[in-house]
Amino acid sequence: MAVYTQVSEQEVSQCLQNYEIGDLVTLKGIAQGVENSNFLLETTTGKYILTLYEKRIKEDELPWYLEYMKHLVQRGVSCPLPVVDKRGVALTVLARRPAAIVTFLEGKEAPQITEKHCFLLGQAIAHLHQAGAGFTQFRKNNVGPDSWQELLNKSIGYDQEELVQEIQPVLQEILSQWPTDKDNLPIGQIHADIFPDNVFFTAPDQLSGFIDFYFACTDFLAYDLAIAINAWCFKDNGECLTDLSAAVIKGYETIRPLTSDEKRLFPILNMGAAMRFLLTRLHDWIHTPAEALVTPKDPKPYLYRLRYHQTLIALSDGT
Repeated sequence: MAVYTQVSEQEVSQCLQNYEIGDLVTLKGIAQGVENSNFLLETTTGKYILTLYEKRIKEDELPWYLEYMKHLVQRGVSCPLPVVDKRGVALTVLARRPAAIVTFLEGKEAPQITEKHCFLLGQAIAHLHQAGAGFTQFRKNNVGPDSWQELLNKSIGYDQEELVQEIQPVLQEILSQWPTDKDNLPIGQIHADIFPDNVFFTAPDQLSGFIDFYFACTDFLAYDLAIAINAWCFKDNGECLTDLSAAVIKGYETIRPLTSDEKRLFPILNMGAAMRFLLTRLHDWIHTPAEALVTPKDPKPYLYRLRYHQTLIALSDGT
C-alpha cells in the first residue's frame, strides 16, 4: 500500500454520499507498499480501506479483482469485500483516478515469523487456491516472465549498472527453463503478492486473512507458493530459514498435496519469484517520484535470494 495521489476529505465526504456506509470521520494515508494510493477510511459505521488505482493496474481489469475478492469471500476466504454504492457498483472515481472502497480486515502482520505462522500460512494459501477454482475468469500475470526483460531494460543507464549486468544472464537462464503448458503444472487464481504485510493474524495461532489482491492473476499455483516462501522464509542477507519454508509447504500439503511436476520445477519457480521482485523493486527504486508518500523497497535482499536459489540449482546439477 502507498499514497501517490492525494485526495481531500471534502472529496471523500462527497463520494460517500453515494454509499450507505455513513459519513466521514477520519481519512489517513497509508505509506507502506509501492503500488496504489491507499487510505484508512473511518466512517460513522466503521473502518474501511479506500484505494485509488495507479501505475501497473489497468482500469479495464479492475472488475476482475473486485469480482475475485467477492468470490473468495462467498467461499469462506477471509479477505476484504468490495463495498458497492447505492447503484450496486463497486468502482467509482476520485481525484481523476478509478477507486474502490473495501471492508476493513481486523488483525495485523506477524511481529516475528514463526514455524506456526508459516504452517498456518501454507494452509491458508491452499484454501485460497481451492476457493479460487470456481472463479473461471482469466487474468494474465502482467508482471510475469514475459515482462521481466522489459523491466530490466528500464533499469539500464542509471546507477545500478553492475546489478543489471549480474541479473541479465540469470534472467535468460530462468526464461529458458520456465514451465510451459507441456509441464502440466496446475493453474488457477493466485494472489501473487503474499508478503507478511499482506497476511493478518489476530493471535499467533489465528490467521485472520489476506489483503491487497491487486497482483492476483491466473498462473501456476506453485508459483504463488514460491512467492510466499521467498517473502516469508529468508533473511535480508539471503539466508534461507529452511524450518520456515518446510512449515509453509507442510501446511499447504495438508490441504492440497503438490504434484510430482510441481516439486520437480519448484527450484526454477523459486528463482523466478526472486527475479520478479528483484526487477520490480529495482524499477521502483529508480523510478518512484520523490514527492510520492511511499517507501521504495531495496532490491538487494531479492538479489541475495536469487543467488541462494542459483547455488541450490548448481548443487543439484552437480556443478
